[in-house]
Order: sequence, then structure tokens, then C-alpha cells
Amino acid sequence: MATTERRGRPRSDREARGRALVQAALDVFAEKGFAGARLDDVAARAGVAKGTIYLYFATKDALFEAVVKSRILPTVARIEALAADGRTPSEDLLRGAIGAFYREVVAGEGREVLRLLLAEAPRFPSLAAFYHDAVIARGLAALKAIIARGVARGEFKEGPVTRRPEAVMGPAILAAVWKIAFEAHRPLDLDAYVEAHCALALAGLKAGTPSTAAAGGAI
Repeated sequence: MATTERRGRPRSDREARGRALVQAALDVFAEKGFAGARLDDVAARAGVAKGTIYLYFATKDALFEAVVKSRILPTVARIEALAADGRTPSEDLLRGAIGAFYREVVAGEGREVLRLLLAEAPRFPSLAAFYHDAVIARGLAALKAIIARGVARGEFKEGPVTRRPEAVMGPAILAAVWKIAFEAHRPLDLDAYVEAHCALALAGLKAGTPSTAAAGGAI
């Protein structure tokens, strides 16, 4: 028997409607941007009465957060699970983390969330703050854990790349921007690009600290 809520609607129905609203929000945000989207537009796209959406999401910010939680956070959780794996070689864990990001954020629906964020963050800093705390900070913490374990095991060498995990994921952000802005002009072979990204990251992690001359000085 389905669990029912206080008002009598089966929980499964409510959850299904919530998922439909989140999908509709992603579509409307992608078409109209955050500023141009209205909750009424989302309700209409989901096929529900205007007032119904307010039973689920009081504001557009709350709806954006729900989109991120449904489309991006599962990827973050997968990367965190990789970071907690103490038996698999660190190189394999790093490849798994990079691959998960590409599948969901660069090639999947998460790219639409990133497109929206890049366009709207200057006007809506609260969106960027939420995305940073929920996605970026957690993802980098997991990546740091993978790298630190690799250093401790002797699989990676301490150096500039081990100290700046942002640099490890930089090519993935470039790929997402490329897909958003330049794909129509110069299609990106994503499989080959991911392999090049992994090779570049692993080369840096295994190289250790370069000489001062090789580093070319600090910026």
C-alpha cells in the first residue's frame, strides 16, 4: 500500500509531480534564463495548476536548488564514493571521477545547469553561492582526498598539481563551455578529449615539483 500524506495524496504521486516540476524548470530555465522564467511558466510546462507549484517550491531560487540537487548532486555523490574507496588504485579513482563529471555535467543535462549558472551568476550571486557550496566545494574535497591518498601511497608526487585540484578539473570546464558556445563551429570529440584530459592530469600528478627554470616563474 502506498504511503499517504496528511492530505490523502499518495506520496508516490507527490514525488512524481515534484520530479515533473523539476524537469519543467530545467526546460524553462534553459529557454528563458533564470531572470525570464516564472514559476507560472514552469507550472504550465509541467501541466499543473498555477497554485500547485507553490506547494512544492516557494521561490525560483528553491526551484533552481532542486534542479541542481536532482541533476548534479548524484554525480557529486558518486565522486565522493570514489574518494572513500581505499582499495582501488588512485589513478583509476581519478579517471572515474573525471569520467563521472563528463558524463553528467559536460555531456548530460547538467550542462544546461552550468549554462544557466554562467549566464546568470553575475546578476544572481545567490545561485553561484549555492552551486559552489553544494557542488564545487564537495567535488574538490573529494578530488583532494583521491589525490592525497595517491601521494601517501607513492602513486602521485607532491607538486603544483597535487596542491591545486582546481587545475585537474579545469579542462572539463573548458569542455563544457566549448559544448555550449562552440560545438556548432568545431565539434568536440569528447571521448578523445576525456582521454587527453586524464593523460594530462596524471602526467602532472606523477611529475612532482618542477625545477624553477621549467616552471617559468610565478604569475
